[in-house]
Amino acid sequence: MNMKKYAIIHVFIVCTCVSCMDILDTAPYNQVSTGTMWTTENLTDMGVNGVYSNLRNWGIYGTGISLDGNSLGMGQWGFEILGPLGMSHNVADFLNGGLNPGSGNVNNTWRRLYEGVHRANDAIANIPNSPCSAEKKARLIAECKFLRAFHYFRLNELFQGVPYYDMPVKVEECIKGQETADFIWDRILDDLNDCISETHFPNNDFKEGRVNKGAAYALRGKLYMHLGNWQLAAADFQKVGECGFTLFTGDYKALFTEANERSAEMIFSVQNTQQPGYGSIAQQYLGTRSAHGSCWGDHQITIYAVDLYENADGTAFNWDDYFPGYSDLTLAGREVYFLRDTLDADGAEKHADISLGVRNRLKTLPEDVRALYLPQDNEARIRTAYNTRDPRLEKIVVTPYSIFKGVGLNNDDFNYTYRWPYVMNAQPRANGYVIGDFQPDYTPTYLYHQRKFVYEGYNGLTFDRTRGGIDDPIIRYADVLLLWAEALVETDDLTGAMDKVKQVRDRAGIPTLAANFANKTTARNYVRDERRREMLGEGGAFFDELRWGTLRETKYPDGAVCRQIWGVPGRGAQFRWPDVYSGDKMVWPIPRAEIQRNPNLKPTPGWVY
Repeated sequence: MNMKKYAIIHVFIVCTCVSCMDILDTAPYNQVSTGTMWTTENLTDMGVNGVYSNLRNWGIYGTGISLDGNSLGMGQWGFEILGPLGMSHNVADFLNGGLNPGSGNVNNTWRRLYEGVHRANDAIANIPNSPCSAEKKARLIAECKFLRAFHYFRLNELFQGVPYYDMPVKVEECIKGQETADFIWDRILDDLNDCISETHFPNNDFKEGRVNKGAAYALRGKLYMHLGNWQLAAADFQKVGECGFTLFTGDYKALFTEANERSAEMIFSVQNTQQPGYGSIAQQYLGTRSAHGSCWGDHQITIYAVDLYENADGTAFNWDDYFPGYSDLTLAGREVYFLRDTLDADGAEKHADISLGVRNRLKTLPEDVRALYLPQDNEARIRTAYNTRDPRLEKIVVTPYSIFKGVGLNNDDFNYTYRWPYVMNAQPRANGYVIGDFQPDYTPTYLYHQRKFVYEGYNGLTFDRTRGGIDDPIIRYADVLLLWAEALVETDDLTGAMDKVKQVRDRAGIPTLAANFANKTTARNYVRDERRREMLGEGGAFFDELRWGTLRETKYPDGAVCRQIWGVPGRGAQFRWPDVYSGDKMVWPIPRAEIQRNPNLKPTPGWVY
């Protein structure tokens, strides 16, 4: 049976029939489990699946939506808005300078990650006494050690030194002080070494999607990257390929669909299904009113991210190459290039409301700028700035005047066009005239929206926007190749680094230029930008910026704000580095509530408690 369904069905059975809700749904974070969970092979499977289930929507919390009575966090993709590639008017404390040791997102993330640690500890301690075969016990223990390592990995990335527990404990026994970051890295390394040396831990598992030796090599390689052990990292990344992982050979966009979530590129993913409590809420936050479910689209993509996508020949994108003098215009003046056509191909007015909307926008611009507007070909002209770019851009981002297949008035597939300004979406088909404007949740702004993880077209009456079935990829082979390239740059193997990057770009259909690997500094920056391009929308960029120590300069430069496509401020306040934090590199504060509860914890340096 596919593990994705197996975990969901059987965890549900255990929770409802064996009264193990505290074990699987509220965790051993606040209560050590009884021995009941591990007395049969079936219950042992359920207990391990409970460790996996903690990964679902484990991250930062959104706007407090509720599913089946439980407040939901986001998947790893939610972290995209905390880095330089994403933006939102939500999760305000991270973006408006209000982050502090009492922030709910910090506290919830801490608790959820430790919940995963304690579930794993409970499993590792009890599996040896279960009635499973010796081979299966060894495999399950290796799986849980990987999952414990992953939870500690995230804790250490964010908090850089946390308490360490490797045995089941009751809540009143959670009184350890934090260890150093190096100590935690060493304990993670111990677990991953055990996974890799376990003969009954398979190299891969494309059928069931369970963690495996390839995932352990990948995570250990990432750990070595944190430690600056470049050669060891490169060696581990090579092992990932030897375990059977490779790039998906189909279309890039198709990779992020349910049909291909078991491909050989997906090394470690959080499995989702459209069942109550077991799905992704990506559709809710990333989809728009034009998508099935009439979603919010609260997460957008920054202009910085989009401008990183090169021309189709591999050269750097520059607006002035498409519109000479573009950079000399004021930010507000650049809007003239993004206005929709008012005349059709025959020179007739398209619609009175369209003409009125465009005139109102043009009135805000100086006369010499208004003269740049083309009433008949403005849309086609701006499309040239997107049609001739890296093909991945259009597969990740809803760009100006691109088509998005959404849902029509009759619950059928309907193609919308992302025009500006938004006029209406009445789709009066009876008279044969359809406008079909792509509709964000907030139409007074024109922002880049995400396609990745968003369902297109009509998905049936049972579809629920808060229960998406698309898996959340945490580690995939393109990620590994680009980390490998980064490690090779640091060892001065620029030719090898270029080869790894080329594999990723060849799949995308865009050339790799030798000039970008001319020297170490150029190559380092280029590999980082390639990670930003390839992984856009997946949340990993935030953790990359933490590791590189670049978050403050890339996310919080002077004037940073949620910007509309041509650069003027959009919705929300200016982004500010946390007001109560004096550090230059982001280290999340140990939650105030944890310090008040545990006298052995110390406040995180740099934060005002």
